[in-house]
Amino acid sequence: MGFSKRLGKFMLKVMGWKAEGGAVPESKCIVLGVPHTSVVDFVVAWSYCSSIGMPPNILIKKEFFFWPLGWLLKKMGALPVDRSKGSNAAMHSIKALQEAKTMYLAIAPEGTRKKTARWKMGFLTIARACNVPIYLGYFDYKFKRVGHGPRFVVSANPKEDMKRIQAHYAAMHLEGRHKDCFSCGDVEPELIQQL
Repeated sequence: MGFSKRLGKFMLKVMGWKAEGGAVPESKCIVLGVPHTSVVDFVVAWSYCSSIGMPPNILIKKEFFFWPLGWLLKKMGALPVDRSKGSNAAMHSIKALQEAKTMYLAIAPEGTRKKTARWKMGFLTIARACNVPIYLGYFDYKFKRVGHGPRFVVSANPKEDMKRIQAHYAAMHLEGRHKDCFSCGDVEPELIQQL
């Protein structure tokens, strides 16, 4: 067992979290992290992915990359994102994913820790451009469980894909660290019933 895997398991244990699910079969994929309501989510996500042998690359706004934190974040696989140039973040991710032999790109689709019903669609663009699946990862602070759900393959209709993904999360009734900061938007009841 590698050092990062042991460290991930240790950190989850110390924080009292339970990992659900093992490593995915693909060498490249996108893993969503929902709900994203706190910077602590980064630590939980990194610990979980590392503990199952999937050391993640996580997009973090560039403002966090100051010495010595920036050095540590890069060692942990974090990729700096300039949020003032949204399209560049997606293009940077596409290039990195295409060039890597192995990459587990962890993304918070909400794009913010504040409550928002309108999730960012960049991860769907990245998945389609790189022809990689998306795994519906989750945090549940109420029961301190973290894992990834089903494999999701994007279609030619990103709006419908987003509706299905948000319906999946709505049906899970997850609780974020700051529970009032999470929303799946206006999810159609019939979509939830289909899950």
